[in-house]
Amino acid sequence: MKRELTCIVCPRGCQMVIELEGKEIKSVAGNFCPRGKSYAETECTHPTRTVTTTAKCSDGGVVSVKTLTPIPKEHMMDCMRIINGTVVALPVRVGDVILEDVFGSRVVATQNRE
Repeated sequence: MKRELTCIVCPRGCQMVIELEGKEIKSVAGNFCPRGKSYAETECTHPTRTVTTTAKCSDGGVVSVKTLTPIPKEHMMDCMRIINGTVVALPVRVGDVILEDVFGSRVVATQNRE
């Protein structure tokens, strides 16, 4: 089976073709650098995503947050449910840890709020 991907690691956007046999990668073509090959292999075998969203604050507003590292794609909706059930105590600064362990990543603030 062949799968076509656009690399998102850098602005170059290499168009890659990945040959798969089941879940095993046979070849990756079209990548300009080794990071593209690594991205293609991960995307085809165990895709991950960084979750960016907002969390409720104790004053009724919201603060933008994200997972510090990508999490398995299949856990994105569960991650959102966990974040949606969280109320952030103010004040909060960029980089403050909002949740300690959500599918192997921390959820951190990406905005200052008083």
